Amino acid sequence: MHSNKVLILGLTWPEPKTTAAGIRMMQLIHWFLEKKFQITFASTAAFNEYSENLTAYGVDQQSVKLNHHSFDEFAQRLNPSIVVFDRYIMEEQFGWRIAENLPDALRVLDTEDLHSLRSAREKNFSVQKEFNISDWLSLDITKRELASIFRSDLSLIISEFEIKLLKDIVKVDESLLFHLPFMYEQLNESITKNWPPFDKRQHFVFIGNGKHAPNIDAISWLNTEIWPLIRESLPESELHIYGPYMPERVRKMESPKTGFRIKGWVRDAASIMAQAKLNLIPLRFGAGLKGKLLDGFINGTPNVTTSIGMEGIGNSEELNLFTQDEAIGFSKRAIELYRSKYKWKETQNLGTDVINKHFNKVVFGERLNKKIIELDKNLNQHRATNIIGGILAHKTLQSTKYLSKWIEAKNNLLQ
Repeated sequence: MHSNKVLILGLTWPEPKTTAAGIRMMQLIHWFLEKKFQITFASTAAFNEYSENLTAYGVDQQSVKLNHHSFDEFAQRLNPSIVVFDRYIMEEQFGWRIAENLPDALRVLDTEDLHSLRSAREKNFSVQKEFNISDWLSLDITKRELASIFRSDLSLIISEFEIKLLKDIVKVDESLLFHLPFMYEQLNESITKNWPPFDKRQHFVFIGNGKHAPNIDAISWLNTEIWPLIRESLPESELHIYGPYMPERVRKMESPKTGFRIKGWVRDAASIMAQAKLNLIPLRFGAGLKGKLLDGFINGTPNVTTSIGMEGIGNSEELNLFTQDEAIGFSKRAIELYRSKYKWKETQNLGTDVINKHFNKVVFGERLNKKIIELDKNLNQHRATNIIGGILAHKTLQSTKYLSKWIEAKNNLLQ
């Protein structure tokens, strides 16, 4: 590699205390730091109260402008060997500039999850139509996201389900994709022995960002159909809803009488999770991996979720223990686990196995390192064989470049 510098172009500044995307980004940043890369994180977004202070980790933070030639000078001056696009939107906005100004830099797209898949499912759910692949493929956002994947040298895919979808349905070549889920330390006995036991825990918990449509639907479903069934059998129990950016209609669901408590944002979600007896995740649409599910596993809190909530973690029959897609079945499973110490412990152990088997930080970190070294050695050959990516890059470079220059010229005239 011509340098040990990496440039990450962030759609937002990472918010690991509010979003799974923020946790994912911080895991990537820590991986690059462990590999002794100098990291510059640049974004067009504004900071907010939840944004992580990256300078505390030795990361250079830079604000950049959209549709402005100053970015070209910034990129050339920095001259990184790797550029990471945080979601396809950043590749659309800056990919052509990177290709033009840093032709030797490895271009990596971190998809976070397939946004197009989530959009297709949400659209179908809103009209009570079952999801199918054709609906997903027909959306404009799908074509945009797939184009970004083809144009990039490597796309990091978080979900086993999504990588299979891209390979089998879209026929994306395996060399362009890399399965990189969330990465966690192994849950050994020195960690698990410190988890509060069954008898020391109480109540149910749901943790989610209020800007995320699948979370709002899950809270509504809990409130109208699932929680009344649970509360009927467990009248002393409560459900505590945590998360930032909660809309007014969710805040109005607060009800001490029924035990449906809207708690808002909490800085230390891990301690809240570790005190809860059960983590409820009734997601009816979405994509990627669910950070709130994995938060349950890594804090020893058994989950009850849906097949959407569990998607992307392999096909083990054992995972059926966690999943129920109907309100009655969901509530029955929750009540059973809340009451039975034996079943609760069995489910907790299974969650530990899931983390250790599917999310091993060391294993995935080593694989990623090997992949990047391999691509760096054979980058020209790798790009030459990516015919579709080359065609899309050429077409996009021309159209996006001149649109961007037109916007910049227009902005200059208005000043």
